[in-house]
Amino acid sequence: MTTFYEPTAAEFGHLRRCVDLAREALDDGDEPFGSILVDAEGTVRFEDRNRVKHGDQTRHPEFEIARWSATNLTAEERASSTVFTSGEHCPMCAAAHAWMGLGRIVYAGSSAQLVQWGAERGAAPAPVAALPIGAIAPALEVAGPVAAFAEELRELHFARGRG
Repeated sequence: MTTFYEPTAAEFGHLRRCVDLAREALDDGDEPFGSILVDAEGTVRFEDRNRVKHGDQTRHPEFEIARWSATNLTAEERASSTVFTSGEHCPMCAAAHAWMGLGRIVYAGSSAQLVQWGAERGAAPAPVAALPIGAIAPALEVAGPVAAFAEELRELHFARGRG
């Protein structure tokens, strides 16, 4: 049984933007994922969406946030920031997040949900295990998934053509 997270109104708005970015990615022929980096004052500092359609499978928005933060934020700013994302970080992105010392993660859909949706569609498993963030970076503070986005995210992932 999935335990859902109840976001604050501000968190919900940031997650809404992430899901909109995921839809933008899908509309551009990419995998539906979107993420934003919010500083301690609540200002969006960076946002991106998946850009893997041309073959570079590291072009996840969470990984781009980690890269961007390396040259644009101090260690203190990174630690006090929050990354909002449409989907729970994959192992690569969770590791990058932890190595960069970024703060809290709030995600709309979980890795377990993504795996379930792929299985429902008969999609081939991903080449990397869909581990929860805590299995990769146990010290990170994480919150999610959020029930209000489950069906919309499921539809986006079904629409992309593979799980």
